[in-house]
Amino acid sequence: MDTKGLLDQLLKSGSDLLQGTKGERSDTSSSSGSTLDNLMAGMGGGALGAGAIGLLLGNKKVRKLGGKAITYGGLGALGVVAYKAYQTWQQGQAASAQPEPRTVDRVPEPEAERHSGAVLRALIAAAKADGHIDERERQLIDGEIAKLTHDPELRRWFDQELHKSLDPADVARAAETPEMGAEMYLASLLMVDEQNFMERAYLDELARQMDLPPDLKVELERQAAIQTG
Repeated sequence: MDTKGLLDQLLKSGSDLLQGTKGERSDTSSSSGSTLDNLMAGMGGGALGAGAIGLLLGNKKVRKLGGKAITYGGLGALGVVAYKAYQTWQQGQAASAQPEPRTVDRVPEPEAERHSGAVLRALIAAAKADGHIDERERQLIDGEIAKLTHDPELRRWFDQELHKSLDPADVARAAETPEMGAEMYLASLLMVDEQNFMERAYLDELARQMDLPPDLKVELERQAAIQTG
């Protein structure tokens, strides 16, 4: 499955969508319900990805994030941010010699695909953390994903992830390495509204289930704040 390619498209279009929303924010007070539709209609080649990520985020969440400009720019950039956070955290540890972080941008293709699958699973789960995705929206998202990939196996996998019950422990099991856990948490931060109690609780439980060190969790949140400020 080309999970890496699909995830990269979604992250890039999510960046475009939220940066576009920032520009449109002044209009949301009078016509907030149409902002997402207008953005998706005007994004040209990125419209399919923007449609999928926009549905995952939800109109309400996009408006909440209107003041932030997500600058990840795709999977590779997310790996760079995760690497920086992980390396900064390592430097604060007692051990003198630690291996270089193996984030998604620094591993060979087979490993990058596994990282991508874990991150995409985390992204889908985080989008469901506030319970806003109903059956109709699931069907629309399925339709958008079908336009982004013609791989039937990948489409079935995405559909299964979208429809399964939210379980932080199940999501956490995809974190085969600490670096993958860091990437998954960072991607989840991209999706959630941290001021929402349900979503904050989900993030905290995901970190607990992955045994994410508290100091690393704080550093990932700091780096995410820098990127979305």
